Amino acid sequence: MTKAREQQISISDTPYYHCIARCVRRAFLCGEDKFTGQDYSHRKQWIVDKIKELSATYAIDVCAYAIMSNHYHIVLHVDEKQAEQWSDAEVIKRWYQLFNGNMLINRFKKGEISTNAELELVDEIVTEWRKRLTDISWFMRCLNESIAREANKEDNCTGRFWEGRFKSQALLDETALLTCMMYVDLNPIRAGLSDTLESSEFTSIHERIAEYAKIDKARNQKKQNVISSNQSNSKITNKSLLNFKGGESSATNHLSGIPFSLLDYFELIDWTGRAIRDDKKGAIPNHISPILNRLGVNETEWVKQVNQFGRSYFGFVGSVEKLQQLSTELGQWWMQGKRCSQKLYLCSG
Repeated sequence: MTKAREQQISISDTPYYHCIARCVRRAFLCGEDKFTGQDYSHRKQWIVDKIKELSATYAIDVCAYAIMSNHYHIVLHVDEKQAEQWSDAEVIKRWYQLFNGNMLINRFKKGEISTNAELELVDEIVTEWRKRLTDISWFMRCLNESIAREANKEDNCTGRFWEGRFKSQALLDETALLTCMMYVDLNPIRAGLSDTLESSEFTSIHERIAEYAKIDKARNQKKQNVISSNQSNSKITNKSLLNFKGGESSATNHLSGIPFSLLDYFELIDWTGRAIRDDKKGAIPNHISPILNRLGVNETEWVKQVNQFGRSYFGFVGSVEKLQQLSTELGQWWMQGKRCSQKLYLCSG
């Protein structure tokens, strides 16, 4: 018997959830339909874009995702503390990004509300909207309804697009979270659709590796997103994946994030992807070098510098080339950490 959604999602027990939605039609959701020969791969980007858009509006972060041919996986983190800190005006702005609102709130925005009864009703509405902006069911509803409308429009048809309501799993501890994220990220490899993590398009691991390779650009984009989200009259921009916070200083450990190190995650998922299983047709070929090597990181030196990170660097951390570029811009002839970077980054001079 199907369980009620409230029995599957309990934020008091865990903020992490794995959700799955599957297409009901014979035709593929995002791949090539073998019966008609039509390719629907462009729809994968629809889903990724909508996930990012909704994550920026809701108090819900994305830990991992994988868009497959006839279904998708997503691992979500509900951030109730973030929603609690929003002002009423912020809640209204975010809700209006999703829905039209109502006449009473429109009058409230214009300053036309004066009676206590009306103000109490506004407070009730905003309280309900704040709650919904942390609700996974509302998040998935907006995601699936939007994609269904776009697909039905493209297919020139009506009717159900999804198999039914989405499935969800509560991830109750860090081991469950880590295992689930790797399961999601390795979906294309296990399905035999790609040989490497870097080539597993439309997955969070593909996105994280690309961001790691372009770290400066990613940081600048993150700063721009923060600026945009603080501008009350501007539209909320798409949000990046939830960051890994493992190995950070105690001063930043209070911030929301996945409780692992990013490079530890890279290394473990690479090792996991190489484990060949009889019940799965895909795995990372053994002839491909470990991901830390492909990222230009010395594995042995990595472990050493994680333990001595605070003594190895001061202020800035990166490749020798990046440190040299920064020291030139700052007018300094030397910057602490260059010698450590030479050991850590295999491709550094």
